[in-house]
Amino acid sequence: MQLDEVIDQFHQALNQFAKGNPEPVKAIFSHSRDVSLANPWGPPVVGWERVSGALDSAAARFKSGRVTALDALTKHVTTDLACFLDIEHWQAKVGGADKISAFELRVTSIYRLEGDDWALVHRHADPITTPQPPDAVLGK
Repeated sequence: MQLDEVIDQFHQALNQFAKGNPEPVKAIFSHSRDVSLANPWGPPVVGWERVSGALDSAAARFKSGRVTALDALTKHVTTDLACFLDIEHWQAKVGGADKISAFELRVTSIYRLEGDDWALVHRHADPITTPQPPDAVLGK
C-alpha cells in the first residue's frame, strides 16, 4: 500500500478509535519490537505488546467521538521513512463523561516502509497546541 493510502486509512481509523475501538488503528501500527507510543495518559511505551495495551487503554477512554479536522503542519518523506507533524481536532465523550468535549492534539507520527507496506512505528500525541508559560515544563 502506498504511503498516502496508509495515511488516509489511519485518519479514518482514528474515528473508530474515538468511538472506543482501537483495532483499526492497531492494524496500521508496526508490530515490531521497536514500535513506540507516547500518549497523554501515560509514560511512553516501546514494543508491540506494550503499545497494543496502551492503545486498548486509551481507546477505552473514548465514546461517541470523531476527528473533525486535521491540520497538516509539515512532513518529511524519504524512500523508507516518513515523519508528520499535525494538529488533530477531536470531539468525544472522554473518561465516562456524558457530554461530548472538543479538544486538540499535537501529533508526531513516524511511518516506516516494512517490506511492501508502510507501518506506523511511532506516535506522540499531547494536548499542547498553544504557547505555554515558562514554568509549564516544571508541572506548575
